[in-house]
Amino acid sequence: MSRIASLPLFHQIAGQQILVLGDGPAAEPKRRLVERAGGVIVDDLPRAIDEGVRLAFIAYEDAQACEVAAINARCAGMLVNVVDRPELCDFTTPSILDRDPLLVAIGTGGASAGLAKHVRLRLERVLPQSLGALARALEAARPLLRKRFPEGADRRRAIDAALREGGPLDPLDPGAHERVADWAQGVTGAAAAITQLITVTSPDPEDLTLRQARLLGEADVLLISGDVPPAIIARARADAERRVFRIDGGGFERQEPLTAADRGEAPPPSAQPPSAPSPGPVRTGLTVVLHWQPEY
Repeated sequence: MSRIASLPLFHQIAGQQILVLGDGPAAEPKRRLVERAGGVIVDDLPRAIDEGVRLAFIAYEDAQACEVAAINARCAGMLVNVVDRPELCDFTTPSILDRDPLLVAIGTGGASAGLAKHVRLRLERVLPQSLGALARALEAARPLLRKRFPEGADRRRAIDAALREGGPLDPLDPGAHERVADWAQGVTGAAAAITQLITVTSPDPEDLTLRQARLLGEADVLLISGDVPPAIIARARADAERRVFRIDGGGFERQEPLTAADRGEAPPPSAQPPSAPSPGPVRTGLTVVLHWQPEY
């Protein structure tokens, strides 16, 4: 079994006293963090010891003052965090991505707060704001789920299947929270069709945003408008249905099967001429309209 450097825990401190020592730019973020979590700040060590405070943040600018305060707080039974001194810490604070009530905490055990921050910033661009609404909807659905699935193992399997990638409650689908109530009641039927537009301005696939790359990788149907470079199309799911998407002079949409030439491929010797355009609805799921609009 692999080992982990520290044990990640979410500590509920609402209404509890928390010791925060120090002033200036090192201490202020700790005060804000404690206040966001509902804690009551105490800034006097003897008082914190007398009142049985259990958590302490120490952020003096003087290194020796930090060491002395850490020893005294620890001897009084407190768990101690000393800013930028991981060797003096009983715990470290992660970089937090907030999708209330869902929290994602990224930590490095004190090795590099900057690295944790930049990983969080990348995830901020990927994880939709609707994750919090999905968490609350699942919480509200608990009584019904317990009734439908009395056995815990069955309930967990049902939830896992719904939350998987491409499932009806896929966490990266911004509309997933709106389907929780129907899903919990066992309402069946075809999944609602979702359409997303990606405007491509560069032929380099590395210029795609993380969200655009994710949508291409998950699309069931790819509608291609304009001369989208083959390198961009290649980032789509291999089994996604591909169609050319055009608007004729009368304003009517046409969806045509994508040929090998459209994909930048040489047609096989036995290839038959492409079939006639086939207008009409595409299958349900995620449809991505890939529109070519170069900047130059």
